[in-house]
This record gives sequence, C-alpha cells and structure tokens, in this order.
Amino acid sequence: MRQYFIDKNSDKLLLFFAGWGCDEYEFEHLESASDVLILYDYTDLELDFDFSEYKEVNLISFSAGVFVASVFNFDFKVNKKIALDGNPYLFDEKLGLSKEIQELLINITEENAEEFARNYLVKTEEEYKNFHPSKRTLISCEEEFECLRKIYNSQKQNIKDIYDCAIFGECDPLFNVSEQKKYYRDRIRLVQNARHNIFFRIKSFEDIFSLCTK
Repeated sequence: MRQYFIDKNSDKLLLFFAGWGCDEYEFEHLESASDVLILYDYTDLELDFDFSEYKEVNLISFSAGVFVASVFNFDFKVNKKIALDGNPYLFDEKLGLSKEIQELLINITEENAEEFARNYLVKTEEEYKNFHPSKRTLISCEEEFECLRKIYNSQKQNIKDIYDCAIFGECDPLFNVSEQKKYYRDRIRLVQNARHNIFFRIKSFEDIFSLCTK
C-alpha cells in the first residue's frame, strides 16, 4: 500500500485507511490537530512506518479501507476505531459490494466517471462542486480492485470486527444500508440525505469522530 504522512508535530496519530481508488488529494482539504497517516492503493498490505513515538493512535477506515484495516496486523494499541461507509466483509453479497455493484465499479471509464460520481458518491450539484476527485489512473484503480478481491479471498478467515462505531450516508447506493443496520446495530450512525462520500460536508478528521457521539 502507499502512504502519505502529514506532520503536525503531535504525539497523537490519526491512521486513515482510505477507500478503493483514493489518494491523498481527495482529503487534502481536511484539517487535523494530530499527525495523519493516509494509506491507499491496496495492491499489497505492506507498511513501513514507526508508530512507537505516538502516545495515542486513532483509526478511521473508509469504504474498502474498512476491510483492509480489519485484516491488518496492529502490533500497537489503537484507541478509537471508526468505520466510514464500509463493512469488513467487503465482497459479501449482502454486507459488502453486490455482484452488480462490483461490475459497476470495474466498468468505470473516463467517459462515465463523472456520471458515477454524481449518481453514487454525492447527492446534489453543490456537493459535486465540493467533491475532491482522486488523481489516480483508471488502470491503477483496476489493478487495485483485483488485488483487493484476491486479498479478501485469502484473508477472509482472518477478518476481525474491530470497530467501535460505523457511519453511513443514509442513501449510500454502494452498500446496503439496511444490512449495515443489522450488522452494526447500536454502533451505526447515519448522515441524513447523504450518499457514499461525506467528506465535502466536514472540515476536519475530528468532525468524523464527532458524528459518533451524536
């Protein structure tokens, strides 16, 4: 996986597992008082980073990153753990991406990428104006998707539900929200009138933690 580090000279770290097809540019508008380590491009699960200097590590996982973090070998204590618009069972027909949604994702092209974003990621024209798209190539995203499927098939037995709270857009079209309510139960929080991407609505990573207290 690739990593992008934001140094705030803090003794706290926000560990952020981004979603499929993401990069750091999608989240560059988000502020944080903590240091931030953004992880993305899950063609492998290798990570070289020294966590030992931090007094506190908090975790936010987004979309496919919810699965990746669930099989990641944490050899350090993680304090708060939030799943955002995702499920550890990423390719499960009910809990994760259905076959129809998988087909939709792997058939995104330069011609239909904007239509996909408007119909699945955001809900209004104003939201689309504030949407921060990834700068990665479609080939890179396709390779990552196939790697995610292979990792899921090989690691499915090692999936752990590590999350204290799960946040979903109540109109998320990629994951079945009704099934998420059954799975997460009292841990789930819904963002009203939102689809899969809520980052245009918040100013900081800390705002995500605030959503779990409501």
